[in-house]
Amino acid sequence: MEGYKSISSMKKWLLLCILCILLPCLHYGWPRHYQFFASSQWHKNGDMLILLWHWPFGQSYGLGGDVCWDLYRIPHCKLVDQRSLFPSADVVVFHNRELIQGSQKLPTEFPRPRGQRWAWMSLESPNHNGNLQQFANIFNMTMSYRRDADITIPYGELLPMESEGSLVEDNSVNKSSLVCWVVSNYQSHHKRSRVFKELSAVVPVQVYGNWKQKPLSSKDLLPTISRCYFYLAFENSEAKDYITEKLWKNAYQGGAVPVVLGPPMSHYKDVAPPNSFIHIDEFKSVKEMGQYLQQVAGDKKRYAEYFKWKQHWMVRLQTDWRERLCKICSQENSCSPQYKVYSDLEAWDKAFI
Repeated sequence: MEGYKSISSMKKWLLLCILCILLPCLHYGWPRHYQFFASSQWHKNGDMLILLWHWPFGQSYGLGGDVCWDLYRIPHCKLVDQRSLFPSADVVVFHNRELIQGSQKLPTEFPRPRGQRWAWMSLESPNHNGNLQQFANIFNMTMSYRRDADITIPYGELLPMESEGSLVEDNSVNKSSLVCWVVSNYQSHHKRSRVFKELSAVVPVQVYGNWKQKPLSSKDLLPTISRCYFYLAFENSEAKDYITEKLWKNAYQGGAVPVVLGPPMSHYKDVAPPNSFIHIDEFKSVKEMGQYLQQVAGDKKRYAEYFKWKQHWMVRLQTDWRERLCKICSQENSCSPQYKVYSDLEAWDKAFI
C-alpha cells in the first residue's frame, strides 16, 4: 500500500513538471529543438538564464551570441526574450511601465518553476510608477536607479580617468547664456517650475524644449548646452536617489555647471564628483542663488573650480537595456540563494530615507 502511495505521489509530481513546461509552450509557441538544447547547455556551464518578458517601451535589441560577455565582459549570463523558455529561466524581468498601462500582463496563470525569481524593473520616479499595491507578494527582486535596489541600474556613473592629471579644456569660452534649461513636460505645480519662475526674475534663463516650441534634436542638444555657463538639471520629482540624465548627460557632458533640484544634497554627494554641482538647498533663497551664479560666471578662476573633477573622472551613461539586464549576473546580491519576496512593493518604491 505504501509503495502504491509513493508511485502515486511520483506520478503527480511528474504531471506537475510536465504542465510547467507544456502550458507556456502551448500559449507562446513550442520552442525549436536547439532552444531546449541550448538551455540545458547554459545551466551545465553554470550560466544564469535571464528572460526579459517584454521590451521596455517596445524598443528591442539584438540578443544573438554571448551579449553579456561580448559587450560588457560579464561571464555566465544569457539573455533571452523568448517566452517559451519561461520554464528554464532563472530570472524573469518585467518592466513596470507596460504592466501599469495594461499592454502586458504577468504570467500568473502558469505555475512558477521552483527557484525562479521575478524581477520588477523601473527607472521612473515613484510619482510615475502607478499603483504597485497590485504587485504585493509577487516580485523577488527590484531593478532601479535606487542604490538600495537588488540590482542598481543608474542613469550614469563615474569612471576614473586612465591618465590622471590630464589638462581640462577651458569651459568658460564660447559661452553666450548665463543659465539654460531644456524642458518639455512643464507643469506649473512642480517645484522646479516655481524655482524657475523665481530665478528668471533675477537672472536671464534661456529655455529650450517643447514647452517653449524650441525643441532640440539629439545632435544639437549638447552643443547648445555647451554655450551656457549653468544648466538647470531640475528633476520632475524629488525622490530617493532619483538623479537622471539631466545631470549625467545634459550638464556634465554638455560642459555646463549643473544647478540641481531633486533629492537632498547628500544623495548627489554620494554619486557625483565633489564641487561639480550647485544644489538649490545651499542658498537661503532663489534670489541669493541667482546672484551667486552671476558672481561665479564673472570670475574665470572660480568657474574653473567646478570642472577640476574632470582631471580624475569621466562620465559614462547607461542607456542599453541589455547592460542593465546583464547586471543581474554581475551584482552579488542577485545570486543569493535565500528566498525573498516584496510583500509591499508600493511601500518600498515610495520610501524616501
